[in-house]
Parts: sequence; structure tokens; C-alpha cells
Amino acid sequence: MPSQRRSARPAPPSSDAPAAAAPGGDVRVLKKYPNRRLYDTHSSSYITLADVKQMVLDGQPFEVRDAKTGDEITRSILLQIILEEETGGMPMFSTAMLAQVIRYYGHAMQGMMGAYLEQNMQAFSDMQARVSEQSKGLYDPKAFSPEAWTQLMSGQAPMLQGLMGNYLEQSKSLFAQMQEKVQGGGLFPGMPGFGAKR
Repeated sequence: MPSQRRSARPAPPSSDAPAAAAPGGDVRVLKKYPNRRLYDTHSSSYITLADVKQMVLDGQPFEVRDAKTGDEITRSILLQIILEEETGGMPMFSTAMLAQVIRYYGHAMQGMMGAYLEQNMQAFSDMQARVSEQSKGLYDPKAFSPEAWTQLMSGQAPMLQGLMGNYLEQSKSLFAQMQEKVQGGGLFPGMPGFGAKR
């Protein structure tokens, strides 16, 4: 078995197998080099952020590692993709929303806010999946732009209002549960000042 070594340059592609594989064999490993280029060890080729975005859209599991240190830097690459999308044509986050997110960094509730946003994103994804399932056969999802999706949804107002209402109720319920845990002492058991009130 050949020894593995880290270098600033990727090894030449092997004709027999991919250059590297993750321990489970399923997670694609990307290396980021000091020249800011990304190298896909699975295909033995350099790729762009657009290629990484496509992996995300396809649900392909991957991780990005710094080629020099070996540190895992997937989050920073995903944030770069979000930044590119936000500076493009249709930003998703308003200035006010981004300011609110920034205010939670360093706040005592930072960890809870992250979990809350993650659960809300999952609830929204579930709602989107239901809308897509109910609209199956009416349109080609690959041909739909965000503008076309908005037009479709405006024509589906009653159904969409029902789904959004359910989503907002779930969101309120999640927040109420977090408040109950804080007030009941279940969130920080054993910590002074956070015990259950009697």
C-alpha cells in the first residue's frame, strides 16, 4: 500500500482508481490548496464553487479539507457559495435578517438560535416537498426559476396559505417549547440560576 503524504500539488491521476476515498467510501473529499483552487480527489480534477454547489443540489455527501493542514473547512466553502448567491440576482436574506443573525453571535442564546433555525429550515423543506408532491405533473421542476415558482405559488394561494399557516404554527410551537425549557430549567439542568421554579 503506498504511503500517503501531503503536498501543495495533487498527485497525478491514477488510471485504476480515484485518488482518495473517505473511510466510509461514500463521502467525497475535496482539498483546498493555498492558490484557492479546489481539487476533487474522487475525480482527480480541479473543480469550481459551481461544481460544489451542484454537489449540494444533488445531495452528494462531501467534505472539504485544507490541503496543507488537513483541517476540515466545509462550512467556509458553503458560506462562500451562499455569499456568491446573495450577491447574485435574487438574494434570500434581507439586510435586517442578516443583522439579526449577527447579533446572536456571542449571545448566550447563540447555540439555541442555531438549532432553532435548523429545525425551521427542516420544517420549511418538508413543506416544500409536500407542495412539490401535490404539484407533480403540473410542471417540470428543473425548468422552473425562482420567478416561475413564485408565479405558480401565487396561483396556488389557498393551498399555499394552508401550508404556510401550518409551517408558522410549527415554528411558534418550536419557540414555545424552547421557552418552556428555559423557564422550567430543563435546558440548563444543574446550572445555578437556571433551575426549575417552585
